[in-house]
Amino acid sequence: MAQRVLVELARSGDHEAFASLVRDAAVRLDGAARLILRDPEAARDAVQDALIRAWRDLSGLRDPDRFDAWLHRLTVNACLDIARRHKRRVHEVELTVLHGPSVLDATGTLADRELLAEALRRLDPEWRALVVMHYYLGMPVPDAAAELGIPLGTAKSRLHRAIESMRLVVDQDAGATAVAGGQAS
Repeated sequence: MAQRVLVELARSGDHEAFASLVRDAAVRLDGAARLILRDPEAARDAVQDALIRAWRDLSGLRDPDRFDAWLHRLTVNACLDIARRHKRRVHEVELTVLHGPSVLDATGTLADRELLAEALRRLDPEWRALVVMHYYLGMPVPDAAAELGIPLGTAKSRLHRAIESMRLVVDQDAGATAVAGGQAS
């Protein structure tokens, strides 16, 4: 069924139509929220908040064809709200000891993924949201800027600074690895 029809049905109170609309998007929204917040529980809360807002405010959606973009914006805004609330909280992380070697040696890929995650984690939530919207959700920069409610020039400069900041983290790690490797020789 076409998205426009599902949106119209959901507007009239059809729960199944709304469930169909969000079923496919939920995985993408959760992935984006996890990248922005770096906390699976907080990400689930953000997606849940966004879906509740979407159901509650669906009648205010002007263009049913923009439902996905609207849902992305609601999720990013929910993430930023949670990030602001959690900013002053101390986070405790429990480390789990891994026993035994893994079956596949994907250490290089895993190390790259961890390095990228660390670089992303160091960004401010607003910058992280922009990076996730553009690179993970595939939104063009003008659309991401509009969804975040910031001027296009601001979005471009934030995205540029975010990528440069992430590049510095990656370069610092590469430099530290080279130094450590040189000392081991």
